[in-house]
Amino acid sequence: MITVTSIFSNYNYITIILYLQKINSNYLPAMFDGVKLAAVATVLYVLVRCLNLKSTTEPPEVVCQDTPLSRFLLKSCPMLSAEYIPPLLWGKSGHFQTALYGKMGRINTPTLSGVRKFLPMHDGATATFDIFEALAAHSTGDDITMVICPGIGNHSEQNYIRTFVDYSQRQGYRCAVLNHLGALPNLELTSPRMFTCGCTWEFEAMVSFVKQAFPQTQLIIVGFSLGGNIVCKFLGENRSNQERVLCCVSVCQGYSALRAQETFLQWDQCRRLYNFLLADKMKKLILSHRDTLLGMSCSSITEADVSRLCAATSLMQIDDSIMRKFHGYNSLGEYYEKESCVHFIHKVTVPLLLLNSSDDPLIHQSLLDVPRTLAEKKPNVMFTLTQHGGHLGFFEGAMLFPQPLTWMDKAIVEYTDAICHWEKKNDTHRVQQLASTFLESKPTHEC
Repeated sequence: MITVTSIFSNYNYITIILYLQKINSNYLPAMFDGVKLAAVATVLYVLVRCLNLKSTTEPPEVVCQDTPLSRFLLKSCPMLSAEYIPPLLWGKSGHFQTALYGKMGRINTPTLSGVRKFLPMHDGATATFDIFEALAAHSTGDDITMVICPGIGNHSEQNYIRTFVDYSQRQGYRCAVLNHLGALPNLELTSPRMFTCGCTWEFEAMVSFVKQAFPQTQLIIVGFSLGGNIVCKFLGENRSNQERVLCCVSVCQGYSALRAQETFLQWDQCRRLYNFLLADKMKKLILSHRDTLLGMSCSSITEADVSRLCAATSLMQIDDSIMRKFHGYNSLGEYYEKESCVHFIHKVTVPLLLLNSSDDPLIHQSLLDVPRTLAEKKPNVMFTLTQHGGHLGFFEGAMLFPQPLTWMDKAIVEYTDAICHWEKKNDTHRVQQLASTFLESKPTHEC
């Protein structure tokens, strides 16, 4: 019997042809059918592995202390205890979720109508943000503003931001969205500085404006990815930054900038490839402001820095050649140390929801020790980890096509609604206690 092994052991091409000519024609269809079957099986195996089809859906893992607030939140937020079910064919792959978010953002993105604000900063930079008024009354009847910090190089015109803002508006929230310095297309810089991974100056300016413009409003702070690092750092930098803040939500951030960049150099989960793609995006964004960064006399960026930027293939190289110099850091280590929220987040005392996905290809599992430990030690922190969702994906859908609104959008608003009602109930209780105390202390006059 002639086998495939015996054929290909004769490496001479002529010999192989002669062998094939000797094979009875009855063998050929069977052999080719076997090859086709093996090819199909290989493709199916790769698809099952890449799409993670064998993975089961489970409720998110929730880590928190047993407190009256956490019990109220778990009761009021059924999405935190119910299964998150992604689209069947591709939704269990963190890579597909991340790729769809990166390419499209969201499906059927709504058009927003807001007002853009420009605020001059102390160093000549101009902070920009957009305000979108609520489209309905909030369920508590209160004036509440959602203050939002997008991800790396993002702004209010990103599809995932527009989808989240539109949904929040319809639930009664006014929304203020920061446009990262240098991120808006066709808007020139007014100083030789762009956004960095942990600079809170523009976000602080936006928050201050909102507090002054709307004296009665209370704030909900929301940060996505890099924005999560910024908002947590902002709240922990100064206790006064937490005034009038009801709660904070951070989604898909990495917590430790230094450790995150180290993991970005690893190839597992294709993280090195994502690093290259993000670096290429940042490179193009920075080079679009080349004239401003090089043309101003007060600039700390030189032609040599730009040359190193052009040769960079990782975010770490870009941070070392350009980003750290915006704030005068002497080394990359100092930049990551000072710009990371990991040294400030433990000072946050308002309710804090830290949301991550286990299959996020950008966030290494070791980085999740920070929020897990924090939630175990601090009564105001709740760490929620979904099994699927990728990086800022969290798409939902039955089979193939995702829904416009994601699990993430609904989960955030469900949590913030619960916090608003918790505070409303406590405020009412405090007023009743004060009234009771006043009546008890009021002197009575006998006739």
